[in-house]
Amino acid sequence: MRRQFAVFVVRWILNSFGLWVAVRLLGTGEAVSHADESVGIFLLAGLVFSLLNTVVRPVIIILSLPAILLSLGLFIIVVNGLMVWMALQMTPGLSMTFLNSIFAGMFLSLINYIVSSALELQVIKEKE
Repeated sequence: MRRQFAVFVVRWILNSFGLWVAVRLLGTGEAVSHADESVGIFLLAGLVFSLLNTVVRPVIIILSLPAILLSLGLFIIVVNGLMVWMALQMTPGLSMTFLNSIFAGMFLSLINYIVSSALELQVIKEKE
């Protein structure tokens, strides 16, 4: 249980950082300008994004399964973009267009893939 919580916290922090980078590069320019408030808002956005990925994303993937199968899996990119867009819409002070959210979703997917790979390597080393 502790390990799962630690993994969630690591993903939360890295997702917050990834959202910060994505909003700075692709955002509409309406993001918070004060550095103190910015950290809290991006931590909130990362938490919302992590919770959406945990709870809502599986449901959306099941509902969009026909589109995913017809596009040979490419529709997952749109689902990831939708998760980013929803997280930013739920966070006050941050905004991004849906198209830019798709690009941010690709970036955050890469971050989550790297974290998952690193954690799997750590589990393999612990078993040896």
